[in-house]
Amino acid sequence: MNLSSSKSAFKRRLLPVVLSFVCIFVSLTGCLPAPGKETVNDSFDKFTLSLFQQEVSSNTINLHYTLRTPSEYGILDSPVTYGSYTTDSVSVMATVENCQAALEAFPYNSLTEENQLTYDVLYEYLSLAKEGAKYLLYDEPLSPITGIQAQLPVLLAEYRFYDAKDVETYLSLIQTTPEYFASLIDFEREKSKKGLFLSDDVADSVLEQCKSFVSLGNENYLLTTFEERVNALDTLSAEEKASYIKQNKNVIENFMLPAYETLINALNELRRTGGDTAGVCSLPDGKKYYEYVAKRETGSSRSIPELKKLIQKQMSYDASAISSLLKETKKKTQETAAAQGLISGDNSPDGFLKDLEEKICISFPDPPDVAADIKYVPKVMEPYLSPAFYLTPCIDSASENVIYINRAHTMENLNLYTTLAHEGYPGHLYQTTYFTQKKLAPLRSLLSFGGYTEGWATYAEMCSYYLTSLKKSDAMLAQKNGSLILGLYAFADIGIHYDGWTLEDTLSFFSGYGIKDKNTVTDIYELIVSDPGNYLKYYIGYVEILELKKQAAKKEGKQFSQEEFHRAVLDVGPAPFDIVRKYVLKE
Repeated sequence: MNLSSSKSAFKRRLLPVVLSFVCIFVSLTGCLPAPGKETVNDSFDKFTLSLFQQEVSSNTINLHYTLRTPSEYGILDSPVTYGSYTTDSVSVMATVENCQAALEAFPYNSLTEENQLTYDVLYEYLSLAKEGAKYLLYDEPLSPITGIQAQLPVLLAEYRFYDAKDVETYLSLIQTTPEYFASLIDFEREKSKKGLFLSDDVADSVLEQCKSFVSLGNENYLLTTFEERVNALDTLSAEEKASYIKQNKNVIENFMLPAYETLINALNELRRTGGDTAGVCSLPDGKKYYEYVAKRETGSSRSIPELKKLIQKQMSYDASAISSLLKETKKKTQETAAAQGLISGDNSPDGFLKDLEEKICISFPDPPDVAADIKYVPKVMEPYLSPAFYLTPCIDSASENVIYINRAHTMENLNLYTTLAHEGYPGHLYQTTYFTQKKLAPLRSLLSFGGYTEGWATYAEMCSYYLTSLKKSDAMLAQKNGSLILGLYAFADIGIHYDGWTLEDTLSFFSGYGIKDKNTVTDIYELIVSDPGNYLKYYIGYVEILELKKQAAKKEGKQFSQEEFHRAVLDVGPAPFDIVRKYVLKE
């Protein structure tokens, strides 16, 4: 069995660890329309737009990555800020409860189907936020892969400049980095007091990333990428460009790097105040916290024992299929794939992406007409970032899409093709631009459900094996192998964080599937420990879609259409799976 790295999504939004809705306090009667003036649906649209405006403008990164032209959404002015971290769970709970109460004041049956869907999704989002408020200090913004110390530089490097105002906002934003990191450090200190700080191994990994970034000096990609972006602005004179480049060097040296150095000092100070490298079940109320994490990350309402059964069922199916296929052929699919072109045309990243875009039309709705750039992760950040990730575009400018590939990971032939399916077509790029073109309530773009998003991309990845020129048996063998490996990660996630597996337990588990390299399994163990539920959302989301597909096929019989099924799932958009099921099956 091949043990390949699982792909990981890149969180483009720089959100604090808690729901950051700053809801206007609305009385229960204040949400409803006055007689004869506006309909319930008009009032509901205004309510969700108000939430969107407040949420998206409370964070400059969120605002810039969500809207190219904020004024068209009624946002004329907003503070330049990253936001901040809070430990005030009581205040968070009160904010969420006020927002949910305002939502409940709308008569559900008077809403259009589209608004009912928005209501359902927002209600579940707020319910999860309310449940998570009591676990505020359990969340970790400094994980090695998805942590803010790794994500922030890439988000800044990809911050697009459309005009001089964007450049000035960007420079002002970087000057607030010390303030933002101060709130992060306060948050980590509070975690330390409660015995919830990072383990030494994870802290060392984060420290290494921070030190690596600081050590770049004049080679820092926040200097080089800034220069490229400024020079691309035709509206600026040569003198203005030179001035901005000089200002950027100044703010990087005097604000960004000192902020990282302060974070390094704080982490060194707090190091050794965390527990051993272990799952969250070792923490007070750790099992309860993991139950919440599993629900939040997967979007599934199944209990942990039910999730384990679901994983085992799919793994058993995949293992049985692999066994049968291996009896039919002596060749290894990966070797076959490496010896031949996967498609009849250009076997480069751009060629693969173009091939996928064309071929998905067989069983998926036609993709929107958008462009995509394939870029490579800066070399210095390769050890710390995912094998690949997709940066989503602004909702009012969906034509600008970027996929990053990390060359530190094996990215060629079949692995590259399926990665581009996950990140591109029919994965993240496709699902994002498809949903954006529907022009639904803008608020929906801020309500994230990782199980749906990553589940769909993983499902897309699995479908892509059959779009290559590989023989069907070879494609199936590779797909089942990929699915089974992901199942191992998901089952280990539960084992480590809920059942309390040690490294030795994890080694034994993987050994039972023929994976006996201690270094490889140790790396997996440490990754899972540092980011509870991350691998779980990929697999559970994918399997929930498979289960839903079976239900739809059974219900519709001979009338079942893969294209219509995919359209129905995409039309719902990011949501918990109970809601997806409700609208897809018309329950």
